Amino acid sequence: MAKKSSQFTCQECGYVSPKWSGRCPNCGAWGSFVEETVSKKGKERRGWVRSSQKKPLPITRIEWEEEERLKTGIGELDRVFGGGLVKDSVSLISGEPGIGKSTLLLQVCSVFSKRDKVLYITAEESPKQVAMRAERLGVNGDNLYILSENNLEEVEKALRELSPLFAVFDSIQTLYLPYLESAAGSVSQVRECAAFITNLSKDKGITSFIVGHVTKEGSIAGPKVLEHIVDAVYQLEGDRGYNFRILKSLKNRFGNTGELAVFEMTEKGLKEVPNPSAFFLSERPLGKPGSVVFAGIEGSRPVLLEVQALVTRAVFTTPQRRAKGISQNRLSIIVALLEKELGIPLRNFDVFVNVVGGVKIDEPAVDLPVAAAIASSYYGRPVAEDLVLFGELGLTGEVRSVKLEELREKEAQKNGLRVLKGIKRLDEILEKALI
Repeated sequence: MAKKSSQFTCQECGYVSPKWSGRCPNCGAWGSFVEETVSKKGKERRGWVRSSQKKPLPITRIEWEEEERLKTGIGELDRVFGGGLVKDSVSLISGEPGIGKSTLLLQVCSVFSKRDKVLYITAEESPKQVAMRAERLGVNGDNLYILSENNLEEVEKALRELSPLFAVFDSIQTLYLPYLESAAGSVSQVRECAAFITNLSKDKGITSFIVGHVTKEGSIAGPKVLEHIVDAVYQLEGDRGYNFRILKSLKNRFGNTGELAVFEMTEKGLKEVPNPSAFFLSERPLGKPGSVVFAGIEGSRPVLLEVQALVTRAVFTTPQRRAKGISQNRLSIIVALLEKELGIPLRNFDVFVNVVGGVKIDEPAVDLPVAAAIASSYYGRPVAEDLVLFGELGLTGEVRSVKLEELREKEAQKNGLRVLKGIKRLDEILEKALI
């Protein structure tokens, strides 16, 4: 009989320890260690893809043909996918509960079911619940099959029997392999289930989508190897206070990363928004201090966003610095720069900055519009309505160039706005921008 032993695995980062600890020494998470049983001689790991190639070949002798991609018929979605889904690929989509992951994938299933068989594996809902949602979305068709099962070995039998064109696994945290003794959702189960699905999909020629949960910080739950195994990773984001959702490409072996698509949540599901710039600026207040239009880049696409700032006299001894949509550290640097270079005494004022619409910006080009919005709110002078700002700020007050400036300028012109050119000092730009 095979000997068994126990180990403790961190459910946040996958760190393995021979004994339990209150805090993970690798990622610092508290109470994340879970005991798992390890068999010294158990079943062979079946998840990892094994190549049938026996010897290395020169790259010039490897034969391949570019296959036609699977189009969803949703233009914005196909663009984020890199022109459509590559056959036999495995993708991961994550997002907060109720954000619309299952709704979006059910709409994709509806499109593909008109061409061939599609299997939707639900490990969280009953077939009746999926059918109710499908009826609300107007999704139907005899080629769309629903399987309520969380045992991957049983799912494998159904996949080999049905041989679908497209399959959805909802979700990876609720699936399990019976020969692993850990619970569903544990690091080892998530890792092995993802590898098992990848191996099966490429073996049977099935294009697959895996639904993943997120942690309270918004990152994908499970070990990092989950993101390495799959071919593409997408994140569906959105603020519950708004009726739109943003799909971002975090990893794509067959296209650009960082691509963005905007969808509007309706009763009939997610509806694509072909012009996100006009959508985000549709409710922009004109002639109000603290509002600035920012030309950002998401992947290869320029998008116009509104950056707002509110500067008010501090109530408490320590002034507040709050940011939504940009880094808190970036806001602190910009505030210090405005105090040093422009002499604005913000040490006695609370500063609040928000990127309208719940969009998160992590590129340095947002420095200039944030600084302009703060200065506009402080002085009570609005920024010119037809002006678009972007640029990275140096610590000495200079404005530095950023990538794809021509694309940003064209997007501004398309929406009837202009860009300041040739000015490289923050004080000079604010002098031109503030009315």
